[in-house]
Amino acid sequence: MKSRLQFRMRIFSSFVIFCALLLVARLYFLQVVHGDEFADKADHQYMRPASYVFDRGSIFFTSKDGSQISAATTKDGFLIALNPQKITDPNSICSSLKEILTELDCVDVEARAKKTHDPYEEIARRIDLDKGKNIIDLKIPGVGVYKDKWRIYPGNDIAAHVLGFVGYRGDELGGRYGLEKQYEEVLKRGEEDAYANFFVEIFANINKSVVQKEELSGDIVTTIEPVTQEYLEQAVSGVKEKWGSQTAGGIIIDPMTGEIIAMAIDPSFDPNNFRIVSNTAVFSNDLVENVYEMGSIIKPLTMAAAIDLGLAEAQTTYNDAGSVTLNGRTMYNFDKKGRGVITMQQAMGESLNTGFVYLSQKIGRDNLRKYFTEFGLGDHTGVDLPNEAKGLISNLQAPRDLEYANASFGQGIAMTPIATVRALSSLANGGTLITPHVVKEIKYKLGHTKKIKYPEGKRVIKEETSEAITRILIENFDTYFQDGKAKNPRYSIAEKTGTAQIPLPSGKGYYDDRNLHSFFGYLPAYNPRFLVFLYNVAPNGVRYSSESLGPTFVDITKFLINYYELPPDR
Repeated sequence: MKSRLQFRMRIFSSFVIFCALLLVARLYFLQVVHGDEFADKADHQYMRPASYVFDRGSIFFTSKDGSQISAATTKDGFLIALNPQKITDPNSICSSLKEILTELDCVDVEARAKKTHDPYEEIARRIDLDKGKNIIDLKIPGVGVYKDKWRIYPGNDIAAHVLGFVGYRGDELGGRYGLEKQYEEVLKRGEEDAYANFFVEIFANINKSVVQKEELSGDIVTTIEPVTQEYLEQAVSGVKEKWGSQTAGGIIIDPMTGEIIAMAIDPSFDPNNFRIVSNTAVFSNDLVENVYEMGSIIKPLTMAAAIDLGLAEAQTTYNDAGSVTLNGRTMYNFDKKGRGVITMQQAMGESLNTGFVYLSQKIGRDNLRKYFTEFGLGDHTGVDLPNEAKGLISNLQAPRDLEYANASFGQGIAMTPIATVRALSSLANGGTLITPHVVKEIKYKLGHTKKIKYPEGKRVIKEETSEAITRILIENFDTYFQDGKAKNPRYSIAEKTGTAQIPLPSGKGYYDDRNLHSFFGYLPAYNPRFLVFLYNVAPNGVRYSSESLGPTFVDITKFLINYYELPPDR
């Protein structure tokens, strides 16, 4: 009898402990996870029962010391609305409010105040807390002050193309462009019923969908370093302004990990005021969504393929006649001059097209197609930004040598800047493809943090090939670029310039007077922390990228060395 009583007591105690744990868990959800939400709902319901207060997860930049800086968040404030059915003197409303809200349109306010059939007419939104409280203190009959939240971007236009913005599409409010769109399921917050029966939720388990949604909801932390981002934006804006370009842009990436440190395009926009933009094309991130014929910055990929196959090295020679004719088409060096028997190092340093036509024929069509495909020039990179385009490399299926010769120096094939950066990073990092990305972790509302793991890239060239092409590109910078005047005695820097003709919209032929300039480099070259990519569409009054982008590249390398206190490697 005694043992049976003890058994019953244990069962009862276990049940009490189980219920207590459920209560503690529920209190944690109510007070910690949902505390702010329920406070908002209580406040808001008191003031405007039928409405829902906007809420959304935050986005953070990561500074070089690891601290998180707000990039996108919500701001608390008020909206002002009228109940015309309670207003006795419409003409006096605006004059009373105008002392606090100087921007009010009195004609509009008075017109709304006269709509006696409608109990709710909004007259002002996004009113800061102090002004809202001052209006509350006026106690004007028929004037309601309601709690409100809205999306803000504290850095204004900093990293606008990375962040995107929140806006309406029809009646649906959500992320448009950038991370706001890409991570919509994580950032969005839904309206929940705060007053569902607690015991029914526990014992009927009807809150399962809510828990699943909470598991998805959170804030995102990016790899964007705000000071570096601002520096890059100023640099590309300076390029566009100086040369009157259609577009200028750049990417700074860690070629070892794929972390994008900065990504900038000019023209840009302020996501706080995106509605004033007249040309919505400015919202698109051309670094991810558009393709270009990149020109001579593709030459190192051709050289890497030749080295990897054992067909060439820096001191391999060929006879430069200044031009090469294939399939009835003649291709020239930039100056149409021949230099006789020279090395591939000189061909790279002086960016001579003939050298790479020579390599394309040694490599062969099948191998060149294989390597350019393996470099991912025609694929998506997997970057965590929306609307990524695929490269156009169908010319590498052509039966003629001409298309392969053109591709060897970056014409006749087109790829996104982000795909170009991924391919070029393999030259810097020992020969593997990275996954470019801008999000490093998600901080979920339930309290845990998930670090995002990106796929390990496949090997596309041997490690020795990476070292060999790096030596060639260092010599490029030290000897050929600016006639060696830019050489840094303490840091090894690898680089290559690119100038490409811009194709006509018809796809047949090229403009005679428009070029795309590109430039890339990485440092410290033998153990790189950063790869820098720049491009400049249709600059005026300048012929080569070494002139339009070279000085900017040098300035960026100096900034990175000083700001990140990079140790010298020479």
